[in-house]
Amino acid sequence: MAKSARYSPEVRERAVRMVFEHEREHTSQWAAIVSIAGKIGCTPETLRTWVRRTEIDTGRRGGVTSDERARMKELERENRELRRANEILRKASAFFAQAELDRRRKR
Repeated sequence: MAKSARYSPEVRERAVRMVFEHEREHTSQWAAIVSIAGKIGCTPETLRTWVRRTEIDTGRRGGVTSDERARMKELERENRELRRANEILRKASAFFAQAELDRRRKR
């Protein structure tokens, strides 16, 4: 899934701020999102995603924040690297143990 850099962070922040500021003028948050999305040139679903992410990050809505997601991703990457390193060490240990046994037999 490729991330699109079509909209700058400033545009995203402004659009989300506009939704929060103008949602009382509409019948629902979705109506505000549809209205503002048309004005900035993105799809309503894109703007809704930005709004939800901001709501979670600011504590207005439950969920995993962006910082927590980034930290989990980093920990998962580190975990994968450590598992690979352990596997390499396990195989090396077995190899050298076998070589030591073979060396003792040849005496």
